[in-house]
This record gives sequence, structure tokens and C-alpha cells, in this order.
Amino acid sequence: MSFNTFGKIFRFTTWGESHGPAIGCIIDGCPPNIAISEKDIQKDMDRRRPGQSKFTTQRKESDKVIILSGVFEGKTTGTPISIIIYNEDKKSRDYESIKNKFRPGHADYTYFKKYGIRDFRGGGRQSARETASRVAAGAVAKIVLKKIIGAKFNIVGAVTQLGLMSCNKNNWKNSEIRKNPFFCPDKQSVKLWEKYLMAVRKAGSSCGAIIELRASGVPVGLGAPIYSKLDTDIAASLMSINAVKGVNIGSGMNAAFLSGEENSDEIRKKSGKIKFKTNHAGGILGGISSGQDIVASFAVKPTSSILTSRETIDKKGKNTKISVRGRHDPCVGIRAVPIGEAMISCVILDHLLMHRAQCS
Repeated sequence: MSFNTFGKIFRFTTWGESHGPAIGCIIDGCPPNIAISEKDIQKDMDRRRPGQSKFTTQRKESDKVIILSGVFEGKTTGTPISIIIYNEDKKSRDYESIKNKFRPGHADYTYFKKYGIRDFRGGGRQSARETASRVAAGAVAKIVLKKIIGAKFNIVGAVTQLGLMSCNKNNWKNSEIRKNPFFCPDKQSVKLWEKYLMAVRKAGSSCGAIIELRASGVPVGLGAPIYSKLDTDIAASLMSINAVKGVNIGSGMNAAFLSGEENSDEIRKKSGKIKFKTNHAGGILGGISSGQDIVASFAVKPTSSILTSRETIDKKGKNTKISVRGRHDPCVGIRAVPIGEAMISCVILDHLLMHRAQCS
């Protein structure tokens, strides 16, 4: 399988399968002399790991990261950083009864038709288990960005819609996001979301979600105006996450409903500083960062593994039915928040390093 590497200068390659002995990543292009430890990376890993509440899969994984190379005496050396994460709670037997059937909504059918072989144990490489490696790479990217840009750089993600239930973004508080199991920024929505998702879970079904990412402190000038636009690479990074079916930058699709006057982010100078009145562009103009907050959102489809019986075919092409047992998230979008943060962090660092190489 090709194309397991993401990025241009700051690059990472992920490896491993959902039910294999381990997963991990190799990070290339990380600047040297950056103080970093396994503890620093673990903070983000703990936000993504499964089994933390009744609203996520009950697979128990500590997702403990072990750095094998690229760090010496607490600092990066500029050489490849190799990270391994051992799988601890595999139950491959859960998939024995459906190993010859293609799960609707999953990539079982396309993987098999393309490669002629597939790992049926949790989906193997197609499993969202792979995203733990991305979060590890993203944690490294965040640390480097804080070192280069300074404390003003910050990135935060939150679930703004859970299935049919949206939150009031006017009530957005960063401090609330880590206080609830939904990564919800609106305290008033949490109780309603609890009832809603419990009903979805009890019905053996699932729901989707929308996640919004906000990156502040990003300097002006990141991105190339034609084939490596900052928003192009952000969109590609978010679309590469499992189960993501749509991405918006700024107002995104909603910009089509605005007039030219409404969509125009007017610019003024105040107290010696450049200010924008609005941010429909999501902090990116012509593929280049404007200095405003970069705002992106992405839609995650409902979890494809559900208890409800569905029609499908088997490997021989015969019609059959399938009901997926095992431990699955009723909404995979909840744990996608740290994954989205990781991917956008990797893109911003990649473009920052490219910018410094050409324009510093």
C-alpha cells in the first residue's frame, strides 16, 4: 500500500493495523533542539484514547507512546523521530463471524477489490485506530509551533453539532470543551446531548458530528497561491481522516448564500494594527494566511458499524445480511477533535517551515 506519508518538509509516515501488535509513526523534518518528551505527547493521546466514557467505544487502550529515536537528552536531534504505540485490548474474535462479508459504509469492499486481500480484524489499516499515530505527530507539531511562534499560538477544536443536535456557538468557551465527554464548547447543550446520544446508542444506531477548529496566532504569509494553498492542504488533511465527508474553510459552503457585501472581510488599521471586521475567509486569502484566526470545520459521518441488520454481499458476491457486533463508538466524531487539531497543526508547521525556507 502506497501513500502512507503526509506533508512536504514536516512529514510523518504512519504504520500498523488495528489488531496488529502495535501502531506508530515516523516523523521526518522536525527541527533540532526542540525540548520534547513522551509526557508532552501523551497529553494529546489521552484526549483521543478510547474507553473514557459511556459515549465512546469500550475498547481499553492506554495509547502510551514510546519514543524510539530522534530525541537525545530531552531534545530533538533533527533525525527521524520514531514513535510506537502498542495495541493492548484486541478482540479479533468479534470479527470472525463477518470476515467474509463486506460491512456497508466501510472500506471493506473497495479494499478487497483493489488489493485482493484485506485484514478483517477491525478493518486493519482502514481502521480509525490509525489516527492515534497522527495525534502523536500532531502533538510534536504543536510543541514546535509553540517554540517558533510563541505562546500566542493556540489551536482548539470542539464538536459543534452532534447528529441533529447543534450547540449555540455564541456560548463558545474554550474552558468548557475539556469538562464534558463531547468536546462541546456550549455548557447548556451538554445535558441534551447526553440524552440524545444515549437514545442513539440504546437503539443500536449511530450519528454523525461536525467539528470546528480554531487556530490563533498564525503569522501572515503561510501558503503558496497556486498548487499548495494553505486551505487546500488543510482541506486535504482533514478529508484524510476516517469517516470525514466534508470540509469548510471559514464560511465554506455557506458563503454561497452571502452577498458580496456580507462576505467581504473589510480591513481597517486601528492603533497601528491591521484589523478585519469579519472572518468569512477563515483566515486564508488566496491560499495565504491573513493573520486572522484560521477556522475550519469538518463533517464526520455516522459510525458505519451498527447493530441494526443491513443488506450486503459476501466475498463470493452473494446477497446476505450483516449486523456488526463488538465495541464501537455511537458517534466517531467525538474522538475526532484531537485528530483534527493534530492534522491542522502538522499543516501549519509544514507551511511555516516552507515559508521560512523561501521568504525568511
